[in-house]
Amino acid sequence: MVDLSKKPIILGEKVILRPFKFEDLPYIEECLKDPEVIKLTGSTSDFDRESVIHWYNTRNDQEDRLDLAIVDKSLNILVGEAVVNLYHEENQSMNFRILIGPRGRNRGLGTEATQLIINYVFHNTNLSQLTLSVFDFNPRAKKVYEKVGFVLDSVDKNDLEFEGEWIDSLNMVLTRDNWLRMNRNA
Repeated sequence: MVDLSKKPIILGEKVILRPFKFEDLPYIEECLKDPEVIKLTGSTSDFDRESVIHWYNTRNDQEDRLDLAIVDKSLNILVGEAVVNLYHEENQSMNFRILIGPRGRNRGLGTEATQLIINYVFHNTNLSQLTLSVFDFNPRAKKVYEKVGFVLDSVDKNDLEFEGEWIDSLNMVLTRDNWLRMNRNA
């Protein structure tokens, strides 16, 4: 088991990763209702405000996962979230996911947040790898993941039906060894 009960504050040049606060709620809601977020995460447009409030009010209490708000330092508001969850004991791995809302796009905030949380996880746990899935119609995210060292592991064909078309899900992995190799050369 991996103990992620300590929720850090991680400072970057453009973003701060930190535990969620009550005042983040309007910005979380904006992110979750954003049509591009709904599309790229394969979510539905159904939005239950009470469930969302409960979910985010309980994130800081979770010991087996790390959910952090991504705060744009220039605006001092939440623009997304970075999450490490779903511990897999056999592989000593966890899943990574990130969500960037409309106020945080196209400025490198997601790339920096991804690198920051990955560095934190590999410095503070004994995990062997991080895994993720990204839909094939999200080349921007795929590029970010490749930039920080994730490589394609497998493809789930026709994993999501979106507007009458079937979309593949690309499963990617970042091993501790690859992360170490990339950070030695940086």
